[in-house]
Amino acid sequence: MSTWYSPGGKQALVLGMVHLAPLPGTPFHRPDTFPEILDTAVASARALYEGGADGCLVQTVDRVYGVADESDPARTAAMGLIVRAVTEATGPDFRVGVQMMRNATRASLAVARVAGGDFVRAGALVGQTLTAHGMVRPDPLAVMAYRRSIDAEGVGIVADIDSMHFKWFGEDKTCAEVARAARTVGADAVALSHPDERTALRMIESVREAVPQLPVILAGHTDHGNAARLLAAADGAFVGTCLESGGWGGRIDADRVRRYVDAVRESGR
Repeated sequence: MSTWYSPGGKQALVLGMVHLAPLPGTPFHRPDTFPEILDTAVASARALYEGGADGCLVQTVDRVYGVADESDPARTAAMGLIVRAVTEATGPDFRVGVQMMRNATRASLAVARVAGGDFVRAGALVGQTLTAHGMVRPDPLAVMAYRRSIDAEGVGIVADIDSMHFKWFGEDKTCAEVARAARTVGADAVALSHPDERTALRMIESVREAVPQLPVILAGHTDHGNAARLLAAADGAFVGTCLESGGWGGRIDADRVRRYVDAVRESGR
């Protein structure tokens, strides 16, 4: 079983987002820019590490995605090189996650296992979700079988259950019901978010009641002003825009990271 996060811990995890420009093997990759993408990712990870964050999520970013659980070989190789460079540039306790969008969970597991990552984020692990690129239909059996086949059961899986990336499609299910389903198939934690703070807190509470030992990670909509309140209830947060200079996709600023982490730690989390 994965030990990337210890349930019941008092300290909430601050996990910064390392957003990557389109990689080789994708339609909008700019030729000969991979060295720049790699350097930017390492610089952002170092800023998170030096600013006191607990880890990062290295996430592919593109304008169009496939919806199947698959990844172009060049893209997977590029991601592996980046994740390995990030792990080498940070400390042994710095948790490094992998997410290959839209939902290439098995490729993400492979990269994490080979390159030294600690966890992956699955945009969809149970049910299905409608996106601008089509319907994403995950196959949890295939994911878990592959995880075992490459001896990656120590790599955690964080499953989105209600977020910018996932909304349950079909018959109505509560956030708590989706969390329970994700846990049943093998998720080690779940990710959720909502722009309204009170709604987000109610969602966290409902998951706590349904699956008490399952870590809950916030998947957006936190900033320096609300982080202390939201992370008093959650177990961690994926944090992006408010840490990036120049807005979404910019390099991460270590001072912004310190202020975010300080706000969370001063609240006792």
